[in-house]
Amino acid sequence: MNRTAGIIVIGNEILSGKVTDTNSSFLARELRQMGVDVRRITVIPDELDDIARTVRWFHDRFDLVFTSGGVGPTHDDVTIEGVARAFDRAVVRERELEQKLRDFYKEKVNDARLKMSEVPAGAELIYGGALAFPTMKVENVYVLPGIPEILQSKFLAIRDRFAVDPFYLRIVYTREGEGAIAQFLNDTLRLFPELLLGSYPKIGDPEYLVKLTLESKDREYVERALEHLLRVLPEGCVVKTESP
Repeated sequence: MNRTAGIIVIGNEILSGKVTDTNSSFLARELRQMGVDVRRITVIPDELDDIARTVRWFHDRFDLVFTSGGVGPTHDDVTIEGVARAFDRAVVRERELEQKLRDFYKEKVNDARLKMSEVPAGAELIYGGALAFPTMKVENVYVLPGIPEILQSKFLAIRDRFAVDPFYLRIVYTREGEGAIAQFLNDTLRLFPELLLGSYPKIGDPEYLVKLTLESKDREYVERALEHLLRVLPEGCVVKTESP
């Protein structure tokens, strides 16, 4: 079974360089480990029309969509409204969330804090994990916060629902550069056209010059491709192989 995903990072602070995005790389790694094929990652500003348009585009093209950022209590936290607009839904206060916020803040409750209870009408609220606050799901879109520690906790609490057939990965490290081994990679792909073959040069590492990755959801296919590649690479070229 194959499943595709897209990741939308929302925030002017990312586009201005004030904050470094680590959420997309975390999500991409986690999803890959579960067999989900991440097809696109994009970063957009805190602008309603842009959020709505991008969410709708991703929704129409990928099985799973994850947004990161823009769900707090301040003026620039407009992701909820943007997601609602993408699906022509109203933004409403969810009664249970509102009561949780009132109980937690007591006399310190205010409109900014109660904004955290706003959801697109009909959104599914997924509880679980260490945090009492739920993850929001609208159709195939999962709305996650921008703070990395909170995003990671929320995602790990629901990650099992995304698992499909895993990718099988084999890694080869070589002493030769890409120019010297390109013909052997092309030869391997001609024989194994469905193979996901990656080539990643490394500068300044005394151990190897290129890291090669071979991936497929068919374990036997990867093993046969690896056997062929190791056979055609020049003698003494391979430093080591790994099977993570």
